Amino acid sequence: MKIKDIIAALERFAPLPLQEGFDNAGLQCGLTEAEVSGALLCLDVTEAVVAEAADLGCNLIVSHHPLLFHGLKQVSDADIVQRTLRLAIQNDVCIYSAHTNLDNSEDGVNFRIAEKLGLIDVQFLAPHTVSVGTRTVKAGSGVIGYLPQAEDSLAFLQRVKQAFGVEALQHNEMLERQVQSVVICGGAGDFLLPDAIRAEADAFITGEMHYHTWFGHEQEIQIAVLGHYESEQFTREIFRRIIEEEAPDLQVYDTQVATNPIHIL
Repeated sequence: MKIKDIIAALERFAPLPLQEGFDNAGLQCGLTEAEVSGALLCLDVTEAVVAEAADLGCNLIVSHHPLLFHGLKQVSDADIVQRTLRLAIQNDVCIYSAHTNLDNSEDGVNFRIAEKLGLIDVQFLAPHTVSVGTRTVKAGSGVIGYLPQAEDSLAFLQRVKQAFGVEALQHNEMLERQVQSVVICGGAGDFLLPDAIRAEADAFITGEMHYHTWFGHEQEIQIAVLGHYESEQFTREIFRRIIEEEAPDLQVYDTQVATNPIHIL
């Protein structure tokens, strides 16, 4: 099986037209006509991840965050992106990224977060359709779902912290009513907070939020901020399922490199 066949499977699940205009999902580097020798799954691509792929005999890395967000005017050793790209090319490692197209796809990142929290009746918060060739695909920013039974704010926040292994969960003041309806947007999702409030959700979960966005929502909605990496850490499970269904005999690995740049003392 060729690398392009794995990419085709990923793009059937999360078509590139679903990505946001600022994004650069898709092929980052490499030759897709090559036979795939193994796939390494990660959230972020670093030099250490590329070296790990080469050591494992994998010529394909599938990441959530694109290595190349902005155009390069040189490829040297000037920064981490250029060094990582050079190392991938030197080792014939292909890098493919599924980012906001995976966020916006049905059963994508936000649906997986909802599943980890045990939410039911999960649907897009802001649904729309996207034309992909001759077909129309349902997409959306964020999801809304419901706890099977309402619970108080402390129990809900503890549920979130435990489900994602968060060392320090950021939240606003405890909501005095119970929590049942929950809006989720992994990564940097504070742009959806107004939509969550309009939907009369009890809680809003995201990966990171600007400081001033927190103000003025006391007793309006329970906010919980996991950390960007923590909110998207299960993306690799989606990649694994897609690839193993397409190529059940292919060696697929989760990176063992700790790529989260944020540490908590």
